[in-house]
Amino acid sequence: MAAYSRRQFVTGASAAFAAAALTLGDARYASAATRDRALALSAARAVQSAGTTLEQVATPSASGPYHRLAAGPGWPLVVRTDLVAGQSGRDDRRTGLACFVQFTDLHLADTESPARFEYLAQYADGAYRPQETLTVRGASSLVERVNSLSGGPYTGSPFSFVIATGDNADNHEQLELDWYLTVMSGGSITPNSGDLTRYEGVQNSGSTAYWNPESSLQDDYKTKAGYPQIPGFLTAAGRPFDAPGLRVPWYTTVGNHDDSIEGTLPDLGLLNSLYTGDRKLEGCDDADAAKLAAALQNDPAQALALFVKLLDNGPVRRVTPDARRVPFTPEQFAQAHLDPSYTGAGPVGHGFTASAASSGKLYYTFPVAPGVVGVSLDTTNRAGWADGSVGTAQLDWLESVLQANSTHWYDTDGNVVRGGSTDQLVVVFSHHTSSTMGNLLPDPYNLLEARHSGSEVVTLLQRYPNVVAWVNGHTHANQISPHPHAVPERAFWEVNTASHIDYPHHARVIEIADNGDGTLSLFTTLIESAAPYATDFSDTSDTGLAALYRELAYNDPYATPAQKLGASGDHNTELLLAKPGA
Repeated sequence: MAAYSRRQFVTGASAAFAAAALTLGDARYASAATRDRALALSAARAVQSAGTTLEQVATPSASGPYHRLAAGPGWPLVVRTDLVAGQSGRDDRRTGLACFVQFTDLHLADTESPARFEYLAQYADGAYRPQETLTVRGASSLVERVNSLSGGPYTGSPFSFVIATGDNADNHEQLELDWYLTVMSGGSITPNSGDLTRYEGVQNSGSTAYWNPESSLQDDYKTKAGYPQIPGFLTAAGRPFDAPGLRVPWYTTVGNHDDSIEGTLPDLGLLNSLYTGDRKLEGCDDADAAKLAAALQNDPAQALALFVKLLDNGPVRRVTPDARRVPFTPEQFAQAHLDPSYTGAGPVGHGFTASAASSGKLYYTFPVAPGVVGVSLDTTNRAGWADGSVGTAQLDWLESVLQANSTHWYDTDGNVVRGGSTDQLVVVFSHHTSSTMGNLLPDPYNLLEARHSGSEVVTLLQRYPNVVAWVNGHTHANQISPHPHAVPERAFWEVNTASHIDYPHHARVIEIADNGDGTLSLFTTLIESAAPYATDFSDTSDTGLAALYRELAYNDPYATPAQKLGASGDHNTELLLAKPGA
């Protein structure tokens, strides 16, 4: 491959600046003493904070170019009154209503698959990540963290469930789906494909464009970003291990990487033989890479044609074929969740039913807690591109669910409508955010159905006061956004959480509480995996690999950890809003 032409490795002063920004964690606190006072107040309000980012947070060293991680000060609770003011004394009046955990964007990756675009990393940071052989162990370590916690830090309530909000697989493969289901339910996993006795991917390709961890080759990652040589790394990454599985029920929401080729190209069944075959393209010249990257963003059909052409002309490696790499359909995605071997802590199907396995309709409702209902949407668009939308049938279904759980709502002119016999709070879950649902291309499997944007979904949700939150992923960043309204009960919060493939590797505990004063509080608390912060390059145990997963991700030269981390108001928060009907 030619020299990188769009993004450069982070070195020198720029790396020191990035590390300093993350070490501070947040410019909100003018000094360490101010931050420590805020942490003390946060702890005083909490029932428990151990094992969360209220207690400690992964923090990089200032020296480089490769930054080691260590335990740093936690992040204080930030009270957000964007939608309604908080009343004093609410901690003493508070009643917990619900408590659950969100995982998102696990991206469990078969890195030896022929259907990958690692050579586009300079244009799309998700095309290749040096830590990606460790995704399965990293996700299992996150499960361990949840299993170690007794409940939410502010209500003390036990977790009712975990929900993974999409991009559970990285490249739409049956094998990756099996790994995801085993991580969540528990069991033995071999995170390897093709020839299970060896690794066959770009990380032992001998190309200087990739990190070759076991080799003494001075690749770009070693010479420019300070990555280490780790003998036995790839062998250890691919060996079998036992995943503990979650001890609480869990649900799945579908994402674009579960739905499309590399999360971008429409799956029309044309590349199945490539997935399961023996030809893996490991590079191309810079001009062709630029063309393909642009096509992936703007013209999925052209991207498919370019990719097939490159297979005939680029450096192709022969790998061991594996039928388990075959892409799955929406129907098969639902059916896999119904397999009794993946029931784990339940429920059967993890949100999906036999009807979903028959129809491929991957949206559903489920009980969050008494008086609270969850709605899991399918915001993927099978026409391609990474961003999403919903079809008319799903949007109509969503409104019917909202009406069934409301005794009053507002029509499109703002008039109050009375109806229904039951009031339940509603939490909406999806993969895409409201701002990443502008992909209105017709669904190739339902060409006559109109598609609807995120702004249309927001408008609908604001007509139903019982909606308190929309929880999602996709952006790989922490961001919490208010959706205000002139009528306070029509406002809600959108909670977007960082991925567990790119640093900072977060999940989020969400608690809903009634403050007994006409307001509700949503507490959001970020958690990290159970892996230790410190790494040892000679330690390739399961625990050592999980720790390396985090540190390698932070040092990925194409990643943007400072952007994905978010600000203090996107981390540990109390989000106040008006109680509907109060």
